[in-house]
Amino acid sequence: MFKPKSDFLRETIARGFFHQATDLESLDAQMSKNGVIAYLGFDATAKSLHVGNLVQIMRLRLLQRTGHKPIVLMGGGTTRVGDPSGKDEMRKVLSEEEITANLDSMEKIFARYLTFGQGATDALMVNNALWLNDLNYLDFLRDYGRHFSINRMMTFDSIRLRLEREQPLSFLEFNYMILQAYDFLELRKRYDVTLQLGGADQWGNIVSGVDLIRRVQRSESFGLTSPLITTASGAKMGKTAQGAVWLNELQLSTFDFWQFWRNTHDADVGKFLRMFTDLPLTEIAKLEELQGQELNEAKKILADEATRLCHGEEAVSEARKTSTTLFDAQHTGSLTEVSLPTLDIEREQVKAGISLVDLFRSTGLVPSNGEARRLIRGQGARLNDEPVTDENYKVTLREFEETTCLKLSAGRKRHALVKLRD
Repeated sequence: MFKPKSDFLRETIARGFFHQATDLESLDAQMSKNGVIAYLGFDATAKSLHVGNLVQIMRLRLLQRTGHKPIVLMGGGTTRVGDPSGKDEMRKVLSEEEITANLDSMEKIFARYLTFGQGATDALMVNNALWLNDLNYLDFLRDYGRHFSINRMMTFDSIRLRLEREQPLSFLEFNYMILQAYDFLELRKRYDVTLQLGGADQWGNIVSGVDLIRRVQRSESFGLTSPLITTASGAKMGKTAQGAVWLNELQLSTFDFWQFWRNTHDADVGKFLRMFTDLPLTEIAKLEELQGQELNEAKKILADEATRLCHGEEAVSEARKTSTTLFDAQHTGSLTEVSLPTLDIEREQVKAGISLVDLFRSTGLVPSNGEARRLIRGQGARLNDEPVTDENYKVTLREFEETTCLKLSAGRKRHALVKLRD
């Protein structure tokens, strides 16, 4: 059984981050002797990353904590193409303005997890548009296209699975593997990067980069992937009935972020503590032994630690306070002091009745009226903790006879208040 000497690989395996490596023993030998420069790429497909991306961010954080240098590669160039890995259809083509806005928003998230600067282990952020946007197509094909075998590319999951399912794969997407491999080569030339990190679905892209460096530079490089993370229920990590669990507080409140971790399935607590916190493994082992109601304390610790990394200490304190107040309010009937997203409405608006669908959308619990209707049909909508199944339900002054504040819930995790103005 392989026993790594380097701190990074030892913790990578112990925390559940390991899936595949191109040459694990050689990589371990290098990492145990010298600091290694490694990179991980993120395309700018949205204004925020989500919890599903957090595995990779935490791997970069671990890399830095164990004495190595992380490079965050932002896909200003590759976002224009679209990665077919793990996708059933072609990704939406974004404009340059959308890509730039997404990059600006995403950059702030990495600063919470990594230390950036010019030091030996300080992180760097690089945009692959720097070398991809001005490529000469004919020169690129001549110099690098000959190093890629179509036969081999067809065997990698990102290509093979799409074809086996008879789902369309555009030539644009087919190029993505070549561009990512070229990214690795450019980073090797510019920053002496020797390791690429990624998810299991990136294996084909990563191996192609390792091969390209070997063919062009005749030098050694490495690839290391993490497994696809699912919850105990089999769901993809970071996906809920209400949508993605965003890392940007503008798209998901810090309380909802805290509550996501607080509601972790019992069977996932240990795994998530290892992956999404910096807690020592010995302490996590003790928390895993807790049973019954005591396990709820471990869940709160998970929620605190994950929220502290992403949103800071103040967000943890506020989430704890909100959780306690909400629990008390549910038992006393007083909701006016709870720190949840709040929508103020005028008395005149309520006199004729105001659609519950509109309230769910206006509070931000759902992005559209259609989503609100689906939530109600799916029996996930509640008004003051009572289920509502009528899509045409209207809130009137009757609901405000004994209170000035109503609580809306989308499932068990997301809540908002509707407050009647005096």
